[in-house]
Amino acid sequence: MLILAAEGLLPKLDFAVFADTGWEPRAVYEHLDRIEREIARPAKIPILRVSSGNIGGDALDPNHRFASMPLHILNPDGGAGMSRRQCTGEYKVKPIKKQIRALLGYPYPARIPKGIFVEQWIGISVDEFHRAKDADVAYMRNVFPLLDLGLTRDDCMRLLRTRGLGSTPKSSCLGCPYHGNAQWRALRDGSPEEWRDVVEFDAAIRAGNARANADGKRLLGQAFLHRSRVPLDQAPIDHVTAREWAQCQADLDEATADVELAFEQGAVEGCSPWSCRSGTPVADDFDVAA
Repeated sequence: MLILAAEGLLPKLDFAVFADTGWEPRAVYEHLDRIEREIARPAKIPILRVSSGNIGGDALDPNHRFASMPLHILNPDGGAGMSRRQCTGEYKVKPIKKQIRALLGYPYPARIPKGIFVEQWIGISVDEFHRAKDADVAYMRNVFPLLDLGLTRDDCMRLLRTRGLGSTPKSSCLGCPYHGNAQWRALRDGSPEEWRDVVEFDAAIRAGNARANADGKRLLGQAFLHRSRVPLDQAPIDHVTAREWAQCQADLDEATADVELAFEQGAVEGCSPWSCRSGTPVADDFDVAA
């Protein structure tokens, strides 16, 4: 969408906003710097970087309020579960809304007058048109340019390749539990330092996040980053096991998910604030007065 706006094929954007979880792969930050330098800045489209903190560090800080990650849980009886997903709301949606309020001139808790709003572009392609939804606040109106243009995911990938951006990485946390085996292997084989980071994080969250433990709300089972519910450096990321296959069928939306693809590639779109495949994030209190 940024390319199309910069080239005049879509209306010029006033701003682009990147919500930084503080724990993205190095490749994502390098890509962001590149598109800002080569595309956004020449087109005079400011890219605003917003953040609520570092999700990896916050999870391990007993003094920091932490929004739950969707960790894979192994219960004491051997059963499998998953913790609540609050991270998208806290580290993606909330800082973007805060920035939009500031741009409109009505920072929280000011009430935004009726009729004052922004048009927010969301990059959902026609392959997943059913995931396009209205905004949950009156001061944001969601627009889906890729749907209006009839572009598929393949069309978008083709456009990126023709502009020399075929290697565009997915935006998602280094230790996102929705990663597929291909993403875990890419970290292990291509970025040893980041791989060590996520392996250490995986070991550190075995009993859940530090704040919950400090508050006496200890996890009854054990938490893991990988779907197999074994330590990440022992997880079967080089192949799909029968157990993984069966668990995937239980974890994913059967209406939209291809089981083998999900284990191998993870969430196809990466982590998008308003189109995360894992469902609607837990609402924050930020917009109660909006």
